[in-house]
Amino acid sequence: MLADRIPPGGAPCGIAVLMTCHNRRDRTLAAISSVHAQTGLPAGTRCTVHLVDAGSADGTADAVRAAFPDTDLATVGADVHWGTGTRIAAARADPAAHVLWLNDDVILDRGALAALLRTAAPLDRPAVAIGAMRSGDGSRTTYSGYRLVRARLRPPALERIDPDARHSKPCDTCNGNAVLVTAPARRILGDLDPAFPHRMGDHDYGLRARRAGIPLLLAPGHVGTCDDNSAAARGTSAEPGIDARTALRRLVSVREQPPAPWWRYCRRHLGPWAPLVFCSPYVKTVVRSTVRRTGAPPRHRHTSLPADP
Repeated sequence: MLADRIPPGGAPCGIAVLMTCHNRRDRTLAAISSVHAQTGLPAGTRCTVHLVDAGSADGTADAVRAAFPDTDLATVGADVHWGTGTRIAAARADPAAHVLWLNDDVILDRGALAALLRTAAPLDRPAVAIGAMRSGDGSRTTYSGYRLVRARLRPPALERIDPDARHSKPCDTCNGNAVLVTAPARRILGDLDPAFPHRMGDHDYGLRARRAGIPLLLAPGHVGTCDDNSAAARGTSAEPGIDARTALRRLVSVREQPPAPWWRYCRRHLGPWAPLVFCSPYVKTVVRSTVRRTGAPPRHRHTSLPADP
């Protein structure tokens, strides 16, 4: 299997780690530290970290400069989110390098990058290697690759894939927590679409890769730890007790489901189902908020919406 080894001469000329952070100093430092702790890389592999600090007020930038002075650090405004920040980091990296998208709350296992390189090998072909994340307690998969499930009478849906312990698995798209894009794939696809400033850009990239005939492969096992965020956390559209207007205002913000990027995603990937799927989260948010405030019991139904990035 391609994931069994890195062929001789297949070491990359460089791997650019692309990160965006905002007010998570300790997590960001831990994530960068896990990059520097990688083992098992092919001889001659050069790894650079390109971090975009989006207006952190907790001293993240100064802490990174002190702890990791070799980090390429760019400071921007707090209005820059993951998709835009990753594009800024990519523009500062070697255009001939393979890139690793890395969330700033991911702690990579020591052999994670080597596992992703093995999965993508041979490295002179276009490929995207996806690293699955486990929860902090190790009990479950939190982020991973997805298969696109199509049914005759339901909209397409994304189904998360659990990694196999020994073998890679083909995917249709992915979460962007730890994803290696080989330089040949990057030459074909470019970097993240600027139409997606925060969410949906990773799913869009994976689906475009598949459409272009570029394999997406989920690496064996988990490659790191990253807890998922509660969908009902304070400040989100699903926070209990808020009214429908507040919930909808939060939903259409750049942090959640802004209409223009969401419509582009639906139109690009969901065919005739696009209008229905596009409207669904906004209708569901209003209904959910109204039901909660009136005390009516919620109806539990299967959702065919694409999974959140």
